[in-house]
Amino acid sequence: MSEAHELPGVRAKNALIRRLEQASGDVASAALARMEETLPWFRAMPAETRAWIGLVAQAGVTAFIEWYRSPDGAAEIPRDVFGAAPRELARAVTLRQTVDMVRVTVDILEQTISDLAPTGDEGELREAVVRYSREIAFAAAQVYAAAAEQRGSWDARLESLVVDALVRDEIDDALNSRAAALGWATPANVAVLAGTKPAGEPQVVVTAIHRAARKAGLDVLAGAQGDRLVVVVGGRGDGDALAAAVLDEFGNGPVVLGPTVPDLLAAGRSARASLAGHHAAAAWPNAPRLVHANELLPERALDGDPDAREFLVEQVYRPLVAAGGDLLETVSTYLEQGTSLEATARAMYVHANTVRYRLRRLAEITGYAAGSPRDALALQVALALGRLDIERQIPPEL
Repeated sequence: MSEAHELPGVRAKNALIRRLEQASGDVASAALARMEETLPWFRAMPAETRAWIGLVAQAGVTAFIEWYRSPDGAAEIPRDVFGAAPRELARAVTLRQTVDMVRVTVDILEQTISDLAPTGDEGELREAVVRYSREIAFAAAQVYAAAAEQRGSWDARLESLVVDALVRDEIDDALNSRAAALGWATPANVAVLAGTKPAGEPQVVVTAIHRAARKAGLDVLAGAQGDRLVVVVGGRGDGDALAAAVLDEFGNGPVVLGPTVPDLLAAGRSARASLAGHHAAAAWPNAPRLVHANELLPERALDGDPDAREFLVEQVYRPLVAAGGDLLETVSTYLEQGTSLEATARAMYVHANTVRYRLRRLAEITGYAAGSPRDALALQVALALGRLDIERQIPPEL
């Protein structure tokens, strides 16, 4: 249809669109000037970022013209506005700042339309601007949602790699920088927990761990590895306090707490202990919900954990040997006699008080009380391992 045969309303609309096209550059420039004047964050940004925003503002004005030309047939146009700038803009400019930017641009566009529109048509045009600004808002939300989803997927992969490095004890200088990228600070204490993963998708489980740790003001890294859940938690409290914040997010069964260490680079030791404890925990059916890895030393040693075996030999057996004074024989006899003072005294031809004194010495030297069933088990395993260790060191007779 030629311009001469256009309906009056269509002819007026097309004339307005042409005037808007001629003024689009001025509208974008005015919007940038208003941002410079009213938005402190915009003034503080690097020139390159401001240039990206200028591209978005220009694209927004141009897109409005196309949208106004055919609002029902150009649903994708608002989404294309943010394609004018590189993907990095979503990281350089927050969603709130984007809302401010859109608001300023729409205000300038509305003022320009009021100046260019025929008398009596301002209301209709303002309604069009409101509808268009709504579409732009939805488009901005989609851009930031997509960026957040992409960042979330990347963070999840990075977090999994960091936790896996700790589990494998493959710790290097890059570990701290990777953890820092995930929001890990420098907590005073760090501990690793290992337990059963609850039902649900791994990312949902990890998200619940993060939510619980954030509520308690703790740093956390978590990884779901098959049926196992590994959590690295950091904060100011001791290991039990750190564990309490996330304990409920584990599945059924005992959750093993590794020793507290001073930083992430030392967390491999805590991870080794907690994982070995979790693997051996089935040997202690009545283990408490939260169990320290060192409470599982006998089970870990029987399961072949070299750290547990070394600890029991070096920290229990050898100190008893070095103490002399029949202490090792007394402990061994006491355990063989079913932890009976009288039976031990008779077997060794000593007074019961002598046995009591030597057992107190045992507790002072090793920290274990032979009268406790759990401590007695640890002592029995320590003595057996120590004897085997000594036996291996004796050269065979020629």
